[in-house]
Amino acid sequence: MQTQAISWFDRLRLALTLPPGDLLRDMVYRRLWTSILISSLGGQITMLALPLTAAVLLHASPTQMGLLTAMEIVPFVLFSLPGGVWLDRVRKLPVYVVGESILAVAVATVPLAAWMGWLSMTWLYAVGLVLGTVYTLAGSAAQIVLTQVVSRDRLVEAHAKNSLASSGAEVAGPGIAGLLIKLLGAPMALAADAVLVLVSATILRGIKVQEEVHKTSGADFWRDLKAGVAFVRNRRLLISLACTVGGWQLFNNAAQVVQILFATRVLGLSAQTVGLSYVALGVGTVLTSIFGHRISKAMGPGPCLILGLAVCGLGWLTLGLAPANELGIAAFAFMLFAFGVGAVLIFINFLSLRQAVTPGPMLGRMTSTMRWLILIPAGPGALIGGWLGEYVDLRAALLFAGLGALAVAAVALRVPAIREVRELPSIDSGEPEPALGAEAQPGRIDPDWAPSK
Repeated sequence: MQTQAISWFDRLRLALTLPPGDLLRDMVYRRLWTSILISSLGGQITMLALPLTAAVLLHASPTQMGLLTAMEIVPFVLFSLPGGVWLDRVRKLPVYVVGESILAVAVATVPLAAWMGWLSMTWLYAVGLVLGTVYTLAGSAAQIVLTQVVSRDRLVEAHAKNSLASSGAEVAGPGIAGLLIKLLGAPMALAADAVLVLVSATILRGIKVQEEVHKTSGADFWRDLKAGVAFVRNRRLLISLACTVGGWQLFNNAAQVVQILFATRVLGLSAQTVGLSYVALGVGTVLTSIFGHRISKAMGPGPCLILGLAVCGLGWLTLGLAPANELGIAAFAFMLFAFGVGAVLIFINFLSLRQAVTPGPMLGRMTSTMRWLILIPAGPGALIGGWLGEYVDLRAALLFAGLGALAVAAVALRVPAIREVRELPSIDSGEPEPALGAEAQPGRIDPDWAPSK
């Protein structure tokens, strides 16, 4: 009996032991990964509590829900391009840390306003603008910090592990969020997110990275901004990726603004049940985060990204066609599961491909330019989804999203620049290299599947 107990213990120990060379054996990356895990857990609370506050407490219409989503996207359109130039001139880690701190303060104002009796849709719109601004600047900085911690040939692995951290939060987070919402109400549950994000910021402060900020006295803001746009424009891969993922964002946001309204008003789910349903999203992202690196390696980054587009579309289409009964509830969970699978397949490859072809001094401008391009369609998508939900039917918005995402996948399948990418390209891939801007002449998190990534 004792021998058997030792045997099982040894098996458990071996199962929990990281293999040699695993990224999580690196202390700096492990600290970054832990911060992402904690911040993502808080993000799950906000993802549920903020729209539920609008939909249930403030009785928001579908159009108002669309406006709330659009408020988070406006800063991307306004600040992404100039923010990229600025990021290439400053250290990125401090931007990331300060952004997490501001995020905590902004989220904490919602329970405070509810307690004081000030809460309104206008207040939530203002919070959305602040969140969007943080996501624009600190989110881009976070993606570049990863390239300072991890070598380029391990970017897909790193993004998969980051996605695993987010996925772990997506399994536990919705249940915790649902319980907090039931006990405290949706606005007060956001206070827990504020605490978790502050913990994340504290962990980030302890990370040490080596970063050389290139500056020259002749640096010109507009010239550098144009150089960043030109860098993306002159690369067929980057333009193809931006158009493809930008099209997906339009339909993604059309679905996002109505799916909680569909769950609460058509399927009749309570706030706690909605939270429990979101566990399916976490299961999908966990499984894909574990196996996504292998799938990408087997299929190639380009085909794997296209597969993700199709899986998301299938999920939205299924929910749009589902009846308002137990099958509809199952379809809601399946949609969340499919979105988790599809979004991870899209973004571990999308982020890795765009970072792999970009030299260090251009990473800030490339990241901000790409985020700007893919999120321009997100605002109209949110407004279209809200309009369809209010003036046609909530199902119409989901069907629009599902059919649209499948159409984007079909088009991407015909684009050689994406379909034929079977491995990560290198910086010197033979494509034209535009000038990098004044500061580079002398001689880098967050899935973007939503504004919060």
